[in-house]
Amino acid sequence: MNRRTFLATAAASGAFAAAAAEPRSKMGIAVTSYLSFGRPKDNLEFLEHANALGAGGIQMPLTSREPDYIRKLRTRAEQLGMYFEAIAALPAQNDTAAFESTVAAAKQAGALAIRVNCLPGRRYENFTNLADWSKAVDQSRRNIDAALRIVEKHQVPLAIENHKDWTADEMVALMQEKAGRWLGVCLDTGNNIALLDDPMALVEALAPYAISTHIKDMAVAPYPDGFLLSEMPLGEGMLDMRRIVDTVRRARPETRLTLEMITRDPLKVPCLTDAYWATFPQRNGVYLARTLRMVRERSLPVVSGLSRDAQLQLEEDNVKKSLTYARARLDL
Repeated sequence: MNRRTFLATAAASGAFAAAAAEPRSKMGIAVTSYLSFGRPKDNLEFLEHANALGAGGIQMPLTSREPDYIRKLRTRAEQLGMYFEAIAALPAQNDTAAFESTVAAAKQAGALAIRVNCLPGRRYENFTNLADWSKAVDQSRRNIDAALRIVEKHQVPLAIENHKDWTADEMVALMQEKAGRWLGVCLDTGNNIALLDDPMALVEALAPYAISTHIKDMAVAPYPDGFLLSEMPLGEGMLDMRRIVDTVRRARPETRLTLEMITRDPLKVPCLTDAYWATFPQRNGVYLARTLRMVRERSLPVVSGLSRDAQLQLEEDNVKKSLTYARARLDL
């Protein structure tokens, strides 16, 4: 079953009817919840699929910047009572035209925020020395400044995700330095475990800046070079989801809570290797010890051995279970 078959099956089953098949949740779905297998590409199709699941909105890159498409997207989201958040790449310092076009289109589409990240990969995998990491930080800061000039002009909030790159302390410092109405974070509740940040401390530190979110539950397990890290359906991991949701709600009542449930094999976090520590001059054994105390002898789901149909079904089931939990247990 490929992506189009996945969407066509939903349509054939009546999932794309105007009324949601499931009770409406306040929680939306990030398209990255289907990063591994489904990989939806069209905003309108994904909006309808999310509606069928009873989700409150979607977070996704714009399919098109054509005015007619943008009008259709905004009209349909408003008809369904759903929100839209855009995903985009930060502009290069001297090449901002594409980003500005995206921001302008996102505003016309009614986007509540534009989610970006500074590092496509993971800090401890992409960099083997502090000098290269420092250069990347400098470049990211210039790109952020370029993006801020554009979002301030168009008045669309820019949400920078903590994307296994900035530690909690580094992200807070960035927000404080560049403080402004149109800058905030896309608060990912699980990513920074890979950087040895305490997950609840991270949420408490970043919640005041959260203008967008990736709500996820997580689990860990040991492996020889460190630990394995997996997203889990809400309520099936180790995070205190009720406390996380309440913390964000208190700090930013208007911020939408968006599910990012990535179904994939566990990620390896090699925190017991020398190479891992090359770009963390401020980290010490306290961070390591605290993180490893969370690690328990348990198995984590592995999906690479499943058939394609089984992978697609598991990905969909994990999203459904998370939305059901959000409605029943998190008042979402």
